[in-house]
Amino acid sequence: MLSIAKVQPGNAWRYYLRGVAVGDGRRAARKPLKAAQKEAGLPPGVWMGRGLSALGLTAGSVVTERQAELLFGEGRHPDADRLERERLDDGADPEEARLATVLGKPIEEIEKRKQTPLLALDFVFRPQASLVVLWALGDDHTRRVIERAHERAVATVLRWLEDEIAETRWSSGRERAKTPALIVARFRHFDNRDGFPLLHDHCLVFNRVQRPDGAWYALDTRRLYQHVVAAGTLYTLTMTTEVCEELGLATVPREVTPGLRPVMEIAGVGQELIDWSSTRRQRIEDALEGITDQYVKDHGRLPGERARHVLGWWAAQDTRPEKKTARPLHQLRAWWRASAVRRFGRQLVDGLLQRCRAAGAAIRARVRPLVDTALAAIDVAAVVYTVRGTFARRHVLAEARRHLAETLRGRVCLPGLDDYIADQALARHTRQLTVPQEGRRTPAPDQITYTADFHRPARWWIAGTGKPPRASTRYERAQVASLALQNAIRTARATPAAARDEAHAATASATAHTEDHNHDQAAATPHAVDHPDRPTVLIPAQRVAAVHAHQQAAMPEQLEGRTTDPATWLRSPENLSRIAAFTREADARRRAIVDRQQPERPAAADRPTDQQQHHTPRPDQGGGAARDR
Repeated sequence: MLSIAKVQPGNAWRYYLRGVAVGDGRRAARKPLKAAQKEAGLPPGVWMGRGLSALGLTAGSVVTERQAELLFGEGRHPDADRLERERLDDGADPEEARLATVLGKPIEEIEKRKQTPLLALDFVFRPQASLVVLWALGDDHTRRVIERAHERAVATVLRWLEDEIAETRWSSGRERAKTPALIVARFRHFDNRDGFPLLHDHCLVFNRVQRPDGAWYALDTRRLYQHVVAAGTLYTLTMTTEVCEELGLATVPREVTPGLRPVMEIAGVGQELIDWSSTRRQRIEDALEGITDQYVKDHGRLPGERARHVLGWWAAQDTRPEKKTARPLHQLRAWWRASAVRRFGRQLVDGLLQRCRAAGAAIRARVRPLVDTALAAIDVAAVVYTVRGTFARRHVLAEARRHLAETLRGRVCLPGLDDYIADQALARHTRQLTVPQEGRRTPAPDQITYTADFHRPARWWIAGTGKPPRASTRYERAQVASLALQNAIRTARATPAAARDEAHAATASATAHTEDHNHDQAAATPHAVDHPDRPTVLIPAQRVAAVHAHQQAAMPEQLEGRTTDPATWLRSPENLSRIAAFTREADARRRAIVDRQQPERPAAADRPTDQQQHHTPRPDQGGGAARDR
């Protein structure tokens, strides 16, 4: 999980040096940072990023208090004191010597224009609650595995930001260039403000980057904000996969808020342990109830989805406790274990890892590391379109990573599968809204907006147990739309070969162009991690059976609404009837297509498709399902 905040001149950087750098504790103004970190038992901050070489720093070196003050407080070179003395010794003017150490535009010039300078962004990385529980109550080996996976996931996200996202801008944003070299200071925290376990890292990303000509300019922070969700899903997928593969675990979906996306937690970690570690959640929910009541009185209606997010943020701020005195990790772990044993018993705490491994083994026995990319692309496109209406590639990429996490359940996937699914979803099931204009700059790929033509289910009301009825969320409606399209694909796959060949030509959004980008399995390696006993080539009947079995085993939550709540919305008679109506409508369209006279197809089109292979996407844009009707 990933959140982001601003670091600005004034008291903001002092807050980080006096609080964040020492574990959200309280540091006396005159106490050195190194001494405060040693007293709190915290590791010192370290430098990260490819841009360190331009400042004479090395990755992994310790962040000193003076370096942080100069860089994040004044926007100057971290070794500005030495550089300034050298210029003064050479006879330079004091003001000129100071300005020579400034990276980019001086803060004074920005403030003269009545603007607030932005010196850094604080990226906070933290794992899911179940991983935090395992890290806090597990043995030393488990703790080291989770910490190592956490560090590697953070490094992976920062590399992705450098390679794909980071840009610098100048001339009021009219000019920009790629800058694959960030400067980052990372600080480790072990607990929350209540003293309960919460492993997380604060990564301060400096808002200045160096162009190839040596000049320093600001980052395009708007792009970083836009891609924070995609970065967060990459962190979660990377960390969860490494921990599960290393310890033999698996994940299961946990519904946190009814109607919203589930969180993939470690199987075997009970809800009571998660509630024990998430001490602030109940207080936030209690405060949110009062804030929501006041919202209804002021506006005369229930808050929408966006308003609920804002109210939740206010509830979190209102219930935020005061800073505490930081303690070393070994003391915290002893206190956490004593607290858990006192509440749940020694047997539950001592057998936590064994139960997780047993649950993981059961899931791994029935879930193979295979991804049906055709169904994945249609699911991702349908969900993103129903939730957002218009969207960009970053939204599709984030949903593709969520799909992989929910499908593979902690199994590893080859690099690039998320990008491939996103590209297939855009190329086959969407249409482009952004039209390049003559005489103007061609928009970048991430600046292009898309939409689709899927059927969007109407809103319905859900009766809760002991709670007032609520409207179905956009995510719940997206699952209905996705299920209808996936069922149509499964039905088309199960039809005879001749009928399926005729249906291919008219159902572009479901199975279009599969013969164009997939070849025989002997021609390329399947894009997945497969078992060695899997046959190299499957006959069509075997392929249909394998796909169906895989979907039933690996994605039960998609077939049942992606939720583990037994009283879920999808199981109500009204919504089951709604899905049945969608299925009948899809079957009627399929029969109409099959009955329609189609031209003869070349023999090469009869080759069986490989659900795991992928090649370079076609440049043309595919149409949505509704446009072919």
